[in-house]
Amino acid sequence: MSKYKSHFTFTKQQRSGIFVLLLLILALQCVYFFVDFSSEDIKVNQNELALFRAEVDSLKLIKLIESKPKIYPFNPNFITDYKGYTLGMSTDEIDRLLAFRKQNQWVNSVSDFQNVTEVSDSLLDKISPYFKFPDWVTNPKPKTQYSYAKDSKPKSFDQKLNLNTATAEQLKKVNGIGEKLSERIVAYRTKLGGSFIDDVQLQDVYGLSPEVINRTLNEFTVKNAKPIVKLNLNLATLEDLVTIQHIDYEIAHYIIEERTLRDGFKSLNELTKVKDFPVKKIEIIKLYLTL
Repeated sequence: MSKYKSHFTFTKQQRSGIFVLLLLILALQCVYFFVDFSSEDIKVNQNELALFRAEVDSLKLIKLIESKPKIYPFNPNFITDYKGYTLGMSTDEIDRLLAFRKQNQWVNSVSDFQNVTEVSDSLLDKISPYFKFPDWVTNPKPKTQYSYAKDSKPKSFDQKLNLNTATAEQLKKVNGIGEKLSERIVAYRTKLGGSFIDDVQLQDVYGLSPEVINRTLNEFTVKNAKPIVKLNLNLATLEDLVTIQHIDYEIAHYIIEERTLRDGFKSLNELTKVKDFPVKKIEIIKLYLTL
C-alpha cells in the first residue's frame, strides 16, 4: 500500500493547481452549453446567389446537351431501323419508309417524307433540319431545249445541216448529245481526215446509242464527202485489206482464204461468211470496197 501512496500525495502548490484546472474545465463546459455562438448578422446577397444558381443550371444544361447523341446531316432515304429509332420514329413510320424504298422510289423533299412515313408535325420540325438531299434534287439543272421532237417530220436532204461542217455547239442541240459527245464526234471526224464518207460512220463514235444516232441524222447528214479510192475485193492483197477500218491481218487472211474457196466473191454481203468477220461493222467496211 505504501508503494501507491506516493502517487496520491500532493504538495500544497500541486493541490492548488489541480483545483484551478478543474475550475477552468468547469467554466469552459458552462460556456459551451449556455452560450450561443451562432451569428444572426450574416447577410446573403440574393442577386449574386441567383446569378450563381443560374450559372450552375446553365452549365448543367450544356453538359446534358453534350451528353446526348449528336445528329449530323443525313439523306432520309437511307434511314435504317436503328437510325429511325434514335430519331424518335415509331416502328410503323420506319416500316412505311422501308416499304416505299423497296419499290425503288425516292423521297425528294420534306413533304414527301411526311406523306410516306406519316410522322407528326412536331417530330418533322425536329428532324427535318438535318435532311440532306442530293444536289441534283436541291439544285436541279435547267433542262436543255433540244431541237428534236418525237412528232417532227423527217427533214429532207437539203433541210439537214452538213455533218462535215457541224460545230460542237450545233451538235449539242440534239437530244442525248452533250459537251463530251459533241467534241468526240468532231474529234473522230478530224481523225478521218476532216470528213465523214457516209452517215453510217457515226456508229464508230464511242458513246452514241442507236437512238441518238437516229436523232442526229434527223438534223445532220454527210454532204460534200471527199471521194475515196475503193479496193476491189477480189483483187485486194493482204496489205491492201488491212488499211480498211475494222480489218486486221487475221481477218484479212480469212477473207483471202474464203475468196479462194469461193473462186471470188459475188457480193459484198458474202463477207459475213468469213471467219471472225465483224458483221456489225460491215456497212462501214463496204464503203471502202467494190466488186
